[in-house]
Amino acid sequence: MLRMPHLLAAAAILMAPAVASAQNQQGPVPMVPATGPILGLSVTESIESAPDMATISTGVQTRAPAAKDAMAQNANQMDKLIAALIKGGVARQDIQTSGINLSPQYDYSQQSAGQGPRFIGYEANNQVTVKVRKLATAGELVDAMVSAGATNVNGPTFGISEPDKLLDQARLNALKTAQARADLYAQATGYKTARLITISEGGGYSPPMPMMAMRMDAAQSAATKIEPGQISTSISLNVQYMLER
Repeated sequence: MLRMPHLLAAAAILMAPAVASAQNQQGPVPMVPATGPILGLSVTESIESAPDMATISTGVQTRAPAAKDAMAQNANQMDKLIAALIKGGVARQDIQTSGINLSPQYDYSQQSAGQGPRFIGYEANNQVTVKVRKLATAGELVDAMVSAGATNVNGPTFGISEPDKLLDQARLNALKTAQARADLYAQATGYKTARLITISEGGGYSPPMPMMAMRMDAAQSAATKIEPGQISTSISLNVQYMLER
């Protein structure tokens, strides 16, 4: 795992002899009497790591003159698609329906000649979201989707299945960074130490990284390649220090 910290820090020193001065700031109010200036910092730290899972959206689109026929054909194709996903190693609990749509279709090509739209049938769409936990087989799985009748594939979005350890490491890094920055401000303004008095967490996240989006009618001859790269797991802290002599 490669760790690459990134820092976004903003500081504000408020000369305040009492707790009441801190109440004018956003964030927690210090629970100790303020005998010196209050320093507020916002710190973000990120841990770079290889993802261990991906999310891919896929589905089937069918058309027929009658609504029930469009839906029936769609259901038949979806059965084949889901069977291919399970055969490819995807657990059934990692396959989730994300949308079903049935809509009438019209031909508007003759509107310029003064004619109204011509009804041509119904279009049925069924989409599923798939969690891929074996990234080494993600490309093969995409090809299997298309071979099984998928008419669209979108993704993948990479992620970390259990980010808690990475988030904890980012928290520790953020605290170290905040303390070092607070000590710097203290020394630069003639104070000896910076004592932590409040801390709040702004939130942790693993930003999505969509790498591919495609729509196709037939399987390509070349195998699909998917490169997971690395993603950032980040945490933001808002902290306040009291500067002491």
